[in-house]
Amino acid sequence: MKLRLSLLVVLFLGLFLVLAACSGDGGANTDKTTDDSATETEKTAGDEEEVGEASASGEQVLVFARGGDSESLDPGSTSDGESSRVTQQILEGLLTFEKDSFEVKPALAKDWEVSDDGLKYTFYLEEGVTFHDGTDFNADAVKVNFERWADPEHEYAFTDDGYVYFMYGTMFGGYKGDPGHVIEEINVVNDYEIEFILNQPLGFFLQNLGMSYFALTSPAALEEHGSAINENPVGTGPFKFVSWSKDDSIVLEKNEDYRVEGLPKLDRVIFEVIPDNAARLIALRSGEIDIMDGLNPDDAAGVEAEDGLELLERTENNFGYVGFNTQKEPFDNVELRQAINYAIDKQAIADALYAGYATTAVNPLPPGYLGYNDELKPYSYDPDKAIELLAEAGFADGLEVELWTMPVARPYMPDPETVAQIIQNNLAEVGVTANIVREEWAPYLEKTMNGEHELYMLGWSGTNGDPDYFLSSLLHGSNVGSSNREFYQNDEVDELLDSAKRAVDQEERAELYKKAQEIIHHDSPMVTLVHSRPVMATTSKVKNYVPHPSTSESLAEVELVD
Repeated sequence: MKLRLSLLVVLFLGLFLVLAACSGDGGANTDKTTDDSATETEKTAGDEEEVGEASASGEQVLVFARGGDSESLDPGSTSDGESSRVTQQILEGLLTFEKDSFEVKPALAKDWEVSDDGLKYTFYLEEGVTFHDGTDFNADAVKVNFERWADPEHEYAFTDDGYVYFMYGTMFGGYKGDPGHVIEEINVVNDYEIEFILNQPLGFFLQNLGMSYFALTSPAALEEHGSAINENPVGTGPFKFVSWSKDDSIVLEKNEDYRVEGLPKLDRVIFEVIPDNAARLIALRSGEIDIMDGLNPDDAAGVEAEDGLELLERTENNFGYVGFNTQKEPFDNVELRQAINYAIDKQAIADALYAGYATTAVNPLPPGYLGYNDELKPYSYDPDKAIELLAEAGFADGLEVELWTMPVARPYMPDPETVAQIIQNNLAEVGVTANIVREEWAPYLEKTMNGEHELYMLGWSGTNGDPDYFLSSLLHGSNVGSSNREFYQNDEVDELLDSAKRAVDQEERAELYKKAQEIIHHDSPMVTLVHSRPVMATTSKVKNYVPHPSTSESLAEVELVD
């Protein structure tokens, strides 16, 4: 059957701002650098000069400002949204999603067939497509990419250089040789036909192939650049990689040979790092940038009313949270975790910081997803109950903890510093002293992944429209020490999530996810704070830009119109 920026907004006079926060929601390979600082400064100045010249000549140059830098431009080795935002322009996968939803549609695979038992997927590939380095895209290239993610021993896995493809392991049940790994074999039928043979059904296999993490890299580029591929991405996408000045800008240029006629419409795209939300808005109003992510919700009404600006809103597809390291004392105590759940005023956080663009969260899954459990009783704000549980847990005389807070705004948490302060005050009211720990972004991600934290703040945005991406990524025992920064392990939850992966019947999957959420709710490995509807802004000259629920969207159809 067939299924179908260059700008650095400066809040100083005459000084060069050096930023040190890399961006991401998790991953590896954060220690690599593009050039020494002198070279980067020269490169930045050169980029600014080129952008000015391009604008003067009438070229379409779009500047997209964001709160933090990318972590890696090798899509498989990161789960960082800022990385995906860029790699989405450079590399493509077999499938992709519709502009405003998670409905799967063709990309490098123009068509596909699925066997009745759900164990064989045959993909028919686009012909005549070349990678940016001029080499041919074909079935062999597809196989090389999937095998490097699956096999730690593969010559292009770069395991010895710290590369970890944990999103592959999460979404496909492990790696080569693991008992849960669902891809049994990959067969090249001919240059433009390839088969994936599974050893068990996977209810969201096609959804996975639309994710930006599984975009395809030129095998020739993997051979040429080796472990530096994360700084030298080569795909088939609408834009080619030009340069990366760390914590400053990433420059892309039009792929003149793009497979879709008439696209892209832009000649150049520059992703600028401007950490402060207010500074990005100043830059937008001055015309120095064209699109900004991470608009403060309090500024939304003003943007909507202002001539020359456009307010945009993403759908509610995320949640922000406070996570516990459940394997580190004292947070191995479930009553203590429940007490802190009762101590935090989620509604006060939503009211103070989201200007109506957020709802309080009950589950680690957005409402509207398959299997969302709306029968669970929320942990309400109840300081008395928190004090009672603290006493039962053995902390009647108080407790001192560390609360790690993010240094950059994210779609699910536009002002993490203020959120941390609210939580600090809430905990003080029940006798818990929370000392706020601040780290730069890349070390923050690495240290929480390594379990150095007690309490920490983060969030998760959906990228394939399936509940497994939230629940298994964050809370399955196999992901402890990667995306499971709670170090939460519950065998019953793991079994339920594994069964839901294998089920093809969607009603069966929904019931399994509901049961898993019930257990997770009791165990309280995290405090689910809010689901946000992230707001962003553009100048009125930006046309055809559609914010995707995943937070990463193609810019191929975007253009600038005076």
